[in-house]
Amino acid sequence: MQRDGAPNTVLRQHDRTRSRLGRRRKRGQQHQALGRSRGGFSTKIHLKTDLDGRPLDFHLTPGEVSDSTEFETSLDIGPDIRPRIAVTDKGYDSAANRAAALARGITPVIPRRENSKQRGRFFPKRLYKLRARIEQNTTHCARTPRR
Repeated sequence: MQRDGAPNTVLRQHDRTRSRLGRRRKRGQQHQALGRSRGGFSTKIHLKTDLDGRPLDFHLTPGEVSDSTEFETSLDIGPDIRPRIAVTDKGYDSAANRAAALARGITPVIPRRENSKQRGRFFPKRLYKLRARIEQNTTHCARTPRR
C-alpha cells in the first residue's frame, strides 16, 4: 500500500505489533503466579501457619506483587479457625492491614518500616520472635530432598 506516491510506506490502523495469524488472545503466564524481574521469573508464597509453624494454607502471587495487598487474602484462606494474632514481616506494614486485622478481632504483630511515621510506638518483640518458627519451617521444607 502506498500513500502520496512515497514508495514502501505501509499504512496501519494501529501502530504496534500483534500476534501471528491474527490471534488476539493472550497466552502464557497471566493466569500463573509467575512474576517478571530483571533476574527472571519469581513467585511469592504467602503461608498461613499455626504458632508451631505447621502450615494451614497458602496462596501464590507473582514476584512483583506487593505483600501488603495480600494480607486480607491471607487472613481469609485456610480452615475456619479464628486466630488471635497475625505475625507478619515488614512487607505487610500498612494502616489498612492493621485495621483489617483489628476488624476481625485479630491482634496484628507487624513491625514498622524504617520510613513509618508511627515508628516509635510499642512493639511486642516476644510475640514477633515466634515468627522464627515459621521461617525455620519454610527453610526446612525448601532443603528437604524430594523423593
